[in-house]
Amino acid sequence: MDRDKARNHTLEIYKEAVEAANPKKCVQDYLSLEDEVLSVDTKTYNLKEFNAIYTIAFGKAAAAMAEGLEKVLGERLSGGMVISNSQPKKKFKKLVFHLCGHPVPDERSVSAASEAMSLLDTAGEKDLVIFLISGGGSALLSMPSSGLTLGDMRKATETLLRSGVDKNGLNAVRKHLSQIKGGGLLKKALPARVITLILSNVVSDKVDAIASGPTVPDSTTFEDAWRVVEALKIEHELPPQVVVHLEDGRNGELPETLKEGEFDPELVQTLIVGSNIKSLAAAKRRAKRLGYNTLMLSSQISGEAKEVAKVIAGIAFDIERSDVPVKKPSCIIFGGETTVTVHSMGKGGRSTETALSFCMEIINHNIVGLFCDTDGVDGPIDAAGAICDGQSRLNARKINVSAREHLAQNNSYDFFDKLGDLIITGPTGTNVMDIGIVIVE
Repeated sequence: MDRDKARNHTLEIYKEAVEAANPKKCVQDYLSLEDEVLSVDTKTYNLKEFNAIYTIAFGKAAAAMAEGLEKVLGERLSGGMVISNSQPKKKFKKLVFHLCGHPVPDERSVSAASEAMSLLDTAGEKDLVIFLISGGGSALLSMPSSGLTLGDMRKATETLLRSGVDKNGLNAVRKHLSQIKGGGLLKKALPARVITLILSNVVSDKVDAIASGPTVPDSTTFEDAWRVVEALKIEHELPPQVVVHLEDGRNGELPETLKEGEFDPELVQTLIVGSNIKSLAAAKRRAKRLGYNTLMLSSQISGEAKEVAKVIAGIAFDIERSDVPVKKPSCIIFGGETTVTVHSMGKGGRSTETALSFCMEIINHNIVGLFCDTDGVDGPIDAAGAICDGQSRLNARKINVSAREHLAQNNSYDFFDKLGDLIITGPTGTNVMDIGIVIVE
């Protein structure tokens, strides 16, 4: 096996997948303006009927999505906000940029949310509000429920993340601790006409889970949120006021989040413009052009990172041994979002932990694997993920680095940093979950 060639190919395929989720292009693919008529997928809006057009873009891909919208609407855009965790490359003509905290909300997140709510106060029946939402929005735009503080929200989020909670569970709780999640922004925007364009970063593209569903009705309840807390056994780790708040909600003493039937659906259009499966399809096309028999496994892979790695390795071994389910040379492509239950204070993210577990399985095999977040940031670290092959663990042993110890310590970043196998791209400006690429020869 030519490992260098296979490694380069995984990088090429990953870059193709990220480019397919280019937020600016994703927005422009669904929008067009001609003679004052705005077309959004199959619906049209006569802009002459609106007094003002506002946009609020938030999430890791907010800047690029807003750039795409500005390109289409030009001077017709009245104003608005862009909220993200990295500075945009270009200045906006009509929009104000806010740099806020992620993955844990900070004071800037609350300030931006307050400004967004004030902006929506000005929107009336004759106005159009366009929301541009991408992954990370839950933290970047944050307004705690009455009686809760930002510290309560931050502590609850940190506790949930450390517990290995999946994204649906995380969002079920966060929506019930917030004034804007779970349809809160839509409540505030109505009766204006509302368009929401979404770059999906959740398994199965559930719109009420993306950025905690601020502009769509919420299918979860206070009872669901409490079940998440109970299942993870973290009740005593949460701030007391959070526990009291959830209990009050379960007892019917607090209003629920926005539900179906509580607003006129004719006033609202919600559209997913980019997703993991769109990126996987692009990756598959690239892999085929490079000469690989390609298996697009799934866009909905979830579960504990180290266990997912074992399953993927098992599929690779079948291909290597029996040419099943595809013949060699082959490329397995999959996406989704794993979780990591943190047992130690090591440094790493879900993609690097997947890579570390995978490299432990494939020792001495002719297999290469790349595991990366599409946003270029693997959780709390500055790498998108890592690359490994059948020699990675052996190379680590030569420099007295134990893969097993690093996995036990959740220290995957340090392991791949020592091997020089971290994938560092910087923020990509998009976010459609994670990508795994495995080549078997």
